[in-house]
Amino acid sequence: MLLMEIHPQQLMTLSFSKSDYLSQGIDLSGIEVIENELLFIARARLEVENQAKRLLEQGIETQNPTQEGTALQVFYNLGTLKDTITNVVEGYCTSLEENISNTLDIKVLTQPSQTVARGGPGRAAMPTPGNTAAFRAALWTNMEKLMDQICAACGQVQHLQKVLSKKRDPVTHVCFIDELAKDGQSDILYTFWTAVTQTLASQFQKASDTSMFLKQAFEGEYPKLLRLYNDFWKRLQQYSENIQRNVITNGSAEHLSELPQIDDDAQDIFMQKKQDYDPEKALKNSLQPYEAAYLSKSLSRLFDPINLVFPPGGRNPPSADELDSIIKTIASELNVAAVDVNLSFAVSKNVAKTIQLFGVKSEQLLSTQGEASQVIGPLTEGQRRNVAVVNSLYKLHQSVLKVISSQSMFPTASEEIVTAALKIIHDLMGNAVQPLLDSVGDSIEAIIMTMHQEDFSGSLPPSGKPDVPCSLYMKELQGFIARVMNDYFRHFECYDFVYESTEAIAQRAIEIFIRNASLLRPLGEGGKMRLAADFAQMELAVAPLCRRISDLGKSYRLLRSFRPMLFQTSELISNSPAVGDIIPFSTIIQFLFTRAPPELKSPFQRADWTIARYSRWLDDHPAEKDRLILIRGALEAYVQSVRSREGKEFAPVYPVMVQLLQRALSALQ
Repeated sequence: MLLMEIHPQQLMTLSFSKSDYLSQGIDLSGIEVIENELLFIARARLEVENQAKRLLEQGIETQNPTQEGTALQVFYNLGTLKDTITNVVEGYCTSLEENISNTLDIKVLTQPSQTVARGGPGRAAMPTPGNTAAFRAALWTNMEKLMDQICAACGQVQHLQKVLSKKRDPVTHVCFIDELAKDGQSDILYTFWTAVTQTLASQFQKASDTSMFLKQAFEGEYPKLLRLYNDFWKRLQQYSENIQRNVITNGSAEHLSELPQIDDDAQDIFMQKKQDYDPEKALKNSLQPYEAAYLSKSLSRLFDPINLVFPPGGRNPPSADELDSIIKTIASELNVAAVDVNLSFAVSKNVAKTIQLFGVKSEQLLSTQGEASQVIGPLTEGQRRNVAVVNSLYKLHQSVLKVISSQSMFPTASEEIVTAALKIIHDLMGNAVQPLLDSVGDSIEAIIMTMHQEDFSGSLPPSGKPDVPCSLYMKELQGFIARVMNDYFRHFECYDFVYESTEAIAQRAIEIFIRNASLLRPLGEGGKMRLAADFAQMELAVAPLCRRISDLGKSYRLLRSFRPMLFQTSELISNSPAVGDIIPFSTIIQFLFTRAPPELKSPFQRADWTIARYSRWLDDHPAEKDRLILIRGALEAYVQSVRSREGKEFAPVYPVMVQLLQRALSALQ
């Protein structure tokens, strides 16, 4: 072969030096020897160019860096490197533009087996109703082929750029990519990629404008189109890795310089990464109109079943079958969108809007009148509807959580969007049941407060046991709690949610019980025995409000720890490890007032408050410091009263109370 026989550098030197020398300042036309020489050089040059083109095409096609390097060296020596590279890239662009146009040609898609003339005006072909499935199948088959073609072309252009970035002229040591940079053409892959992405965008827009069938296919099956693009992008990344290895391992030192390896991450398929340019985003820009249309239709598909089951003027929540339909729609939309992280996030926002719409529609059904919180008679119609609404919200909440957990590799951002919407549903459930809970809590507190209407001042009967197992108020409390749990709360299907709410009522009931028990004055030995029995019965009273009494945590430990204090001496109480840890100092000091003479008034007696008012003050001042200061005021008033009447000594319990108060205040500092 002539290309192999004549070294490219020699050919360039020979052709240009002889022609320049022979023709310099002299007209040598007509001299047969010289004309034959020039003709030979021209033919040799043409033959070398043709062989170099074939070698370059073969090297690019097989991604052989040695063949590419040889051909590029020839074009560099001939001074045509820039034009050759330009022609190669433009050829790929032209070819791909034709492929894209053919792929989106409605005539080709509807008549795949026939040869269709192009260019002439006429009515666009339309797929008949019976051939719609065949049309869709042909479309997606052609789209897959198109992605293969674009991917192959990108790989070849990228391989060419890799070789250009490493190939140096053996004489001048000029890197070929630097030579192209002189003419502003250093990043041929960027040039090629922008041409491809712009062609895709314009051809897709043109196809959608001219064919409603194509527009509907791409909008309705957008996730399928997006998956093709994502697969295509992943293959490009793989191409980049393979090309890098191929250039490094297969390129000989004669043709490729030893340059550092270039990183190939998700955004670096370009040798010279353009600032503020995202190649993947540029690729997917052509899909934006279809994504917007798909998300709009997705939201409609999600909203439709909800609007259907909540008709204007309706008063009932959706049935189980209707709710299943809503859940299936949500699951379907999330499953289809799982092909892409960004699409999944966008659809998750639609799902969040759907959940919020369900919540708004459900909230409109809730009864907020006084009948919603009554606890005297059986369930009212409004309470029954509220129970049904809460059960419906709960089913939606749990079903959507199950859908999310079943999603494989569900993006964290998408999960957070849906979870935030579900929290709104959970909060709505709480708001719906809160009036009933408040009413139950108020009734329990009112019943416990009636203990002060009973007499606990009596002495121990001869038998040594109280006359009754528990007090009347405790019997009433047990009966009330058992009734409300059976009449009201058992209708809720969300057992965990109900227990979360009723356990708080149980904890509050224990707090109120101990608060009032510590205020009983006077408290005789018989009263202590009956009160101790009430402590045991209190566990049975609040048991229906929780799964296990031990679930009440600190409140349960407080109930168990306080009962022995009824029979211990003041000194033993002061040294108890439970004081300050489980039993607050303010509570135990308040209890010690019951062992003092009438002159040592309890804080509420000194302030001339009722017990109910004092209880409200304690609720408004949960800080231990505020309560201790109030107690200190009562103790100081007692000291003043003793001094004013010139008393000789304080009550025996007073020093213990002072000691406990000092310990408590020191612990707060």
